[in-house]
Parts: sequence; structure tokens; C-alpha cells
Amino acid sequence: MKPFEIFCACPPGLEPHLEAEALEAGFKGAAATAGGVTFFGLWPNVMRANLTLRGASRILARFASFRCFNLSQLEKQTRDIEWASVLRPDTPFRVDVTTRKSKVYHAGAAKERIEKAIHERLGAPIGSEDAIKIMVRIEDNLCIFSLDTSGAPLHQRGHKEAVGKAPMRENLAALFLRASGYNGTEPVLDPMCGSGTFPIEAAEIATGLLPGRTRDFAFQRLASFMPDRWAALRETGPQTKTELHFYGSDRNDGAIANATSNAARSGVQDICSFTHTSISDLQRPDGPSGLVILNPPYGARIGDKKQLFALYGSLGKVLKERFKGWRAAIITTDTGLAHSSGLPFSNTSAPIPHGGLKVRLHQTEALR
Repeated sequence: MKPFEIFCACPPGLEPHLEAEALEAGFKGAAATAGGVTFFGLWPNVMRANLTLRGASRILARFASFRCFNLSQLEKQTRDIEWASVLRPDTPFRVDVTTRKSKVYHAGAAKERIEKAIHERLGAPIGSEDAIKIMVRIEDNLCIFSLDTSGAPLHQRGHKEAVGKAPMRENLAALFLRASGYNGTEPVLDPMCGSGTFPIEAAEIATGLLPGRTRDFAFQRLASFMPDRWAALRETGPQTKTELHFYGSDRNDGAIANATSNAARSGVQDICSFTHTSISDLQRPDGPSGLVILNPPYGARIGDKKQLFALYGSLGKVLKERFKGWRAAIITTDTGLAHSSGLPFSNTSAPIPHGGLKVRLHQTEALR
């Protein structure tokens, strides 16, 4: 089989950071594009991308394409694809179609023709939500077939069960850490840690734990799956020891219990500490300087704003007084709230989608 395009999705605005991660991981030719990163490869590259890329939310294999101008052409050329090399006849599949600026403009009719062609050619049953997902984009009369090789979104690492309100997705946390200059060689502290995503993600990066090590993927149900190659990939994680420690605190006892149990399931409990502490009581940990990163409340309800200005102000005061030498990174929807901290931000990102809102990453240099 010839190399095909592999698309690694991520939140818009963070593509350069996923590109940097992919290039570091050895995916040659990885380049940022709208909503993700692309490179060319084969099925082993698909498996490795799902297993190793912390910032990706989903991996798509764009394995076939052709031009078509009517439904009959669409059905015939779909039938001509070598489906037996991709799908298994005993595994259900489903098709999602989007159309734009094409002669084939009725997505529902296109979906029916494609499903019919695959079913009659291969014999595989047409399924529902948990079936293998084939995504078809018809744009300017070019029909592109992509397989969702991930299944459940990649932020679902498989070892985080306890979450609180408005959790930070793991892949987004990994990209924010990278955007803040974190590379696994310094401690990380989150003073509003919730379920512990930032410290746990940072600890995994420092120890080389692969993000997909404990979960299953949709590609394991494909005809192209290579069990022996997959087993070898999972064993090659470059796990390392670290002298660093990672910290989380929160004023909510339930959050601390959640974070502690999540760290244990992740296998990083020995290098993570979670404490019940308010912002005003926050203390700098012993050891080297590092990164304070947090995703504080945004105050979506108007009545919350006054209290939040005081909270952000207290946070900034504590960091400036007690965390000299550390960098700070705050993720928030409200630039005014961020600046109410009084922290000397040197960089503010473009808006990034998160939980139906647009957030920005505000960063400082080392505090003096």
C-alpha cells in the first residue's frame, strides 16, 4: 500500500505546538494545517501516532480519494476501493458525509450510496455509534475517505476516572504545557488543580509514559491491524526516572481525592503531591523553580465576577511574593480577569476553543 495522508486533529490555535510534538516524535514531514497536523505514512505510523501524541484529539487515516460528479459515479468508485485491506467483514461500520461546492450535494443520499457499496462489496454490517467510523468529505467534486482510527477521543487516556466540574482535557493540557515552555525538565504546580490534569500530565511527560498505554483504539478492529507490531510499539515507551516533583492544590477536598486517585491510576503517585490549600496559604515547594499553570474559574455568571477579581488579585500577589524564579501561565476567557492578577504577562495567545468557550493562555517570564 502506498503512503497515505494522516491527519492529527487538535483545537484550533494550537496546531504549531502539535506540529512541534509530531516532529520531535519522528513523524517526518509533519506540518500544521487548519485544525491539526498532517504527514504521510502507513498503518504502523497511525498506530504510533495514537499511542504517543499527547496533544492530538483524534487520528484520521485519509486512505482513498477520487473525483465524482453524481451519485452513480460515487457508488461505483466507492465499490472499487479495496475495502478488504481496510475493514473486516465481521466488524460494523458507519459513514458520515459532508458536502461543499459539489455536484453531489445531498449528504444523506451520498451516505446511503456509500454504505450500500461497502456493504455489498465486503459484507460488513452497517452499525451505529460504536461502529468503525468512515468520514467522507466531498468538496469541489473531490471525494476523500478518512477512517477514524482512534475511536474514543484521545484525551480519554484510559486511567482517569474521577473528574470534577469543567475538567481540562488531557490533550489540551499537554498542548498548554508545551505552549508554556514545559519539556519535562522542571516541576509544575497547579494551585486550582481540580482532578489533577496538569500535574499528572506533566509527570507523565517527565517520565516518558506513553499517553495511550492503557486504552484501546478503533484501529485494533481494522483489517489492517498488526497485533505483533502493536505489541512491540507498546513495549518501547522510553520510560525514565526523574528527581522532579509535581504539585496540585485545591480548596475542595473532593478535588484532592479525585486528583490523588487519578495519579495512582496513572502510575505517577510517587512524584505527585495534592494538598487541600487555599490560594492565600499557597507556599513555594522546596527545590528548583518551575512552572505554575492553572485554569481558574472564568465567572460565566455575572454575579461571580466581583469575587473572581479578588481571587485573581490574591493569586497574583502570592505568586509575585513567594514564587520568584517561577514562570506563571493562566488560562481564562477574560483578559480583564487575567490582568487583575497584576502579573507581568509577556505573551498572550490567540483565542482557543475550550468547553464551548474561547480561552487565552497568558504567560509570564520568570517572576522577579
